[in-house]
Amino acid sequence: MDRPPLNALQVFVTAARAKNMTRAAERLHLTVSALSHQVRALEQRLGYSLFTRGPRGLALTPEGTLLLDRVAPHLDAIDTALGTMRARRENVLSLSAMPSFASGWLMPRLPEFVARHPDLELNLDSSIEVIDFADCRYDAALRYGPGQWDGVVSELLFEEWLTPVASPGLLADRKRPTLAELADWPLLCPEDPWPLWFEKFGGTAPKRFVASFSDSETRQRAAVEGIGIALGRMTVVRPLIESGMLIALFPERMRARYAHYLVYPQRSRAHAAFSAFREWVLEEAAVFRATTDAADVRMPVAKAGVEATQPLGSAKRRRAPVAAR
Repeated sequence: MDRPPLNALQVFVTAARAKNMTRAAERLHLTVSALSHQVRALEQRLGYSLFTRGPRGLALTPEGTLLLDRVAPHLDAIDTALGTMRARRENVLSLSAMPSFASGWLMPRLPEFVARHPDLELNLDSSIEVIDFADCRYDAALRYGPGQWDGVVSELLFEEWLTPVASPGLLADRKRPTLAELADWPLLCPEDPWPLWFEKFGGTAPKRFVASFSDSETRQRAAVEGIGIALGRMTVVRPLIESGMLIALFPERMRARYAHYLVYPQRSRAHAAFSAFREWVLEEAAVFRATTDAADVRMPVAKAGVEATQPLGSAKRRRAPVAAR
């Protein structure tokens, strides 16, 4: 038996999924008679019926079900691969970033990238979901984590630092707490580093927290609304501090367990749009590190035994050389 043409198999899969000849014909931009002719020709080539036709539309025969199960995944894979190649030819960059990082760090800087590369189209997906690069939907991701993921390249952007932050409203009628008094105030969680914070800077973590939130962006919003004090990531809360929506309670900073990374599969290195983004984001990360390092000189140093402090100051941004990683 001769191998059926791919076009005939695509017609079959479309009709099977639509369960209706008219809808399938519309999706394929064919007439109903042309689609029916192709289905009959495929059935004759294979030697068995693929559909039964009834008042409710098409139903697969057992042979049709078996053919759909075996053929459809491969046709979908071809569509995905060709779609990815088309996107690369059209200078499209597909990127995933965590919502808090996208809004707090990436978005204020993104206009510069767009202006520098007006011919590129950026598709940004703000999501905390784990990215599977095998399906070719994404060229890269900006992630907060340990920096070691199987099967991908990860390049360090910068480390993260934590510090307690509160809204001006929460402090309006009360004296700002000292480090020793912090545990007596309403604290927001979950945040594993709270016990580490008290271990480093003194005091005892409270037995209960005023509220618990599953993600950092919601916890940050709760702090802005005055619900309690959050142990904020400086990358995310720094714009809110500079705008006056939050106040950093202490000059002390604690290094976070994780850091921010650019993550991508090896295949993305050959993608021109990704290469442009990689060069730009590493440059911006270096500027961010240099800016915070410059401001750090003017900040009080935390008590002995603490790894380092990270500044709040909005020092003027300056460019720094970026080494290829």
